[in-house]
Amino acid sequence: MSETETKAEPVRRSRTSGIDRALQVFDYLQQAGQAATAYEIAREIGAPLSTVYTIIDDLVEKDLLNRDGNGLIWLGPRLYHYGLTYARSLDLLTAAQHEMHELARASGETVQVCGRDQDTMVVLAMEEGGGQFHVTSRVGSRSPLNWTASGRLLVGHLGREELLTIFKRSARVSPTGRAETDPDVLADNAHEALEHGISIQAGESDFAVACIAAPILDASGTCRATMSIVVPEPKVHQKDPDLIALVRASARRVESRLGWSRP
Repeated sequence: MSETETKAEPVRRSRTSGIDRALQVFDYLQQAGQAATAYEIAREIGAPLSTVYTIIDDLVEKDLLNRDGNGLIWLGPRLYHYGLTYARSLDLLTAAQHEMHELARASGETVQVCGRDQDTMVVLAMEEGGGQFHVTSRVGSRSPLNWTASGRLLVGHLGREELLTIFKRSARVSPTGRAETDPDVLADNAHEALEHGISIQAGESDFAVACIAAPILDASGTCRATMSIVVPEPKVHQKDPDLIALVRASARRVESRLGWSRP
């Protein structure tokens, strides 16, 4: 028997790598939205405390995490600099931000540019309107896809089976209890919203608050982001100005700026 034949197959390692553990720490802190102790992090990510201490010490030394005088761990300044560099490279966000400013001026309402991060909708950019109505969400805020007008649009280009899988996994009951949670209904709503080029939710995530969103589609028809206005619920169908028309036109101009032609 040859040496090649007698050599055992390498055993695949099931142990979580250091990089995976570091990402779990980053993900937990991002989702928690506040500093935490090493013990809390270890408990939440299901890792040995000794391992988490070692990883945190290494990341703090490299400025990827920060430890305050009370031992609380938070994201470090090096991540901020990486984020700035990444943001500068996003032509989509640059074009969308320009239109966001114009839409906020024309409508007088709060405008958000939103994207998708796995099973959540995330606010990528935001500008307050000139009126007295203000929203509590800020840049970086996340919501389940089924709570928001933007969430439905961001997955509307996907096939039905993939949508059912996503919504079965991620749909949550909203604080108002009015957000749809049935995966079949959500899949239909997502396709219909993208087909019509507009999505509206009213009172589904917050009482008396509505959102009007339009998709920003690339040349392949994939929804890359949304342009949306957050308004008091009675304003959804107002005609002076026509907020639905303004949001639609703004999203189309972003596509035009990027050379993403649509019929």
